[in-house]
Amino acid sequence: MIKRLASRELKTKFGTFTEILYSDGKESIAIVMGDVADATDVLCRVHSHCIGAHVFNSIECTCREEMEAAQAMIEREGRGVIIWLDQEGKGNGHLALMQSIPFKKEFGQAEAYVRAGYKADARNYSAAAQILNELGVKSIVLLANSESKAEDLRNEGIAVSSMRELLV
Repeated sequence: MIKRLASRELKTKFGTFTEILYSDGKESIAIVMGDVADATDVLCRVHSHCIGAHVFNSIECTCREEMEAAQAMIEREGRGVIIWLDQEGKGNGHLALMQSIPFKKEFGQAEAYVRAGYKADARNYSAAAQILNELGVKSIVLLANSESKAEDLRNEGIAVSSMRELLV
């Protein structure tokens, strides 16, 4: 079970959010703008950790741009949630990411993980679902470019009313 550990005000270039730290053995973070308790159709981005893009400013993926697009959409709406999960390398970890690089050019990212001995996508959205439930969110508009993420969240009991693509 997920447990709320701490919270604080977080000022960003996209406005002020409330940052909430959770743990279920692994740390997860939610940043929340506006009142989302008992709300429907709340804009929501579920974002997996990406050290390359967020720490080293890599141009090999669009993670940083997707995060910025989600924050901008939430700022315009005045309400929303972003959940940051510690799931580097599609949930396989940073070592898997590094070991998949030789296969990436020829096979694409998912197959590169398989060729390196990992799952194509090992991400799990249980923590995200628990966080949304703890926040009292009734349904979400998922900010994502992957219908499979919506399906995974639905399988965790989250009402995904629609999706909005993140144009980057």
